[in-house]
Amino acid sequence: MKYYLLLLLNLCAISTFSQINPSIEKFIKTSGFENASIGISIKDLSGNDIAYYNKSASLIPASTLKILTTATAIELLGDDYQFVTQLSTDKNNPQHLIIHGYGDPTLGSEYLFDNQSAFLNNWTEHIKKNFKISPPIDITIVDDFFGYNGISSKWLKEDMGNYFAAGAYGISVFDNTYRLYLNSMRTDTCPLILKTVPYMRDIIFSNNLTVNYENQDNGYINGEPFSNSRRLVGNIPAKRTSFVIKGDFPDPGIILGETLANALAQNRFKINSIETSRQKYFQQMYSPYRAVYEETPFYKQLSPTLKDIIRVINEKSNNHYSEHLMRTIGRKANPDIYSDPLIEGINRTTNFWASKGLNTDGIHIYDGCGLAPSNSINAEILCDILIYMQTKSKYRDAFFASLPKAGLEGTVRNVLKGTRLQGKVFVKSGSIANVQCFAGYYINGDKKYAFSIMVNNYNSPRKDVVRAIESLLLGIF
Repeated sequence: MKYYLLLLLNLCAISTFSQINPSIEKFIKTSGFENASIGISIKDLSGNDIAYYNKSASLIPASTLKILTTATAIELLGDDYQFVTQLSTDKNNPQHLIIHGYGDPTLGSEYLFDNQSAFLNNWTEHIKKNFKISPPIDITIVDDFFGYNGISSKWLKEDMGNYFAAGAYGISVFDNTYRLYLNSMRTDTCPLILKTVPYMRDIIFSNNLTVNYENQDNGYINGEPFSNSRRLVGNIPAKRTSFVIKGDFPDPGIILGETLANALAQNRFKINSIETSRQKYFQQMYSPYRAVYEETPFYKQLSPTLKDIIRVINEKSNNHYSEHLMRTIGRKANPDIYSDPLIEGINRTTNFWASKGLNTDGIHIYDGCGLAPSNSINAEILCDILIYMQTKSKYRDAFFASLPKAGLEGTVRNVLKGTRLQGKVFVKSGSIANVQCFAGYYINGDKKYAFSIMVNNYNSPRKDVVRAIESLLLGIF
């Protein structure tokens, strides 16, 4: 009797680990997966398991974490939510222009606007109506809505300073990204720095770049937030008269102030000073959120709606937008001036899904975009969130529309391309070092499924991992 009881317990233990499926059996035996950690959850939209493997194990999700962030944001904020940037005069100084940011990541964004500078022309027209040409104008950029911890404490130092690790602040502009132009025609020395766009007068580069002959972009820009010192590392293709790598603005508030000042100067305004709340805060003149000026608003710049923003996040895998959403969730949850909006956003996110009956024990996250390698989540909860968004959310259509079609769009335009699943899989990809994940839907007429596939610490080329995942999806569906 003991033997049969032990056998039954062992069979139960096995069934919680994997639901045997020939495609999954083949997948986990893929060459290079011998030491990998794998999590798979595939369900119909009623929540019934179709196939799974290690579905409760918390693994690094990379950018599939954006499924969690965008779903939470649209549920809590609504698909028509818009960020605000407010232009005001100072009641006590009519020539004091105050630009007050409330976390809009889209101001001048290349992902949503053909003309990134169009807002400057619009602002200039409104400023003309509210300010005199003389005396000179003082400009203050109030950038403290999220405080000044603009990056996750768990992000890698090697990522900081690059455009994909741009900080999230109350003021962001031009995606908080600049382009560094380089000339690599000479191969006996480091590539020549040509210019930055936009121009940044205070930035200092330590150039440690080399060149390669494989036509590969391995160039990176390293640097701390609010520091003008930047280090160029890695290598870029040789024999290029102009090659571009991208970095993040050290101080977006100052960039906005200087860019606006230039636009105003072209319209005959004179500028007396440009300063940010951060500068005054670190000079200990006041704390964030403390009312310093009596603002009289005269114009409010509204962002595109959240449904357009999450489309960019999930199609382009936009880290910058994602980090703003997580902090906005946090700031809405706790407006206290000394609270950390990232931590508050993470807590609010976890609590929200727990309130919907999902098991959140496997969620351990430190950002909203998936860049931190310390993040972990299990395949099943990503699958369950996807099911919830299709079956219970009133924002179902907007969320579904945010996911790109495999083989056709965004970061998955080459995934499943030319197969019978092209255009029928709507999916978010995720990849960082030794991590490859996909999460989304398979929709084909009445056949509707959600899935999450996570592979960590594989020992094979990434393209082989993607091919193995494609074969798994083709086998399952």
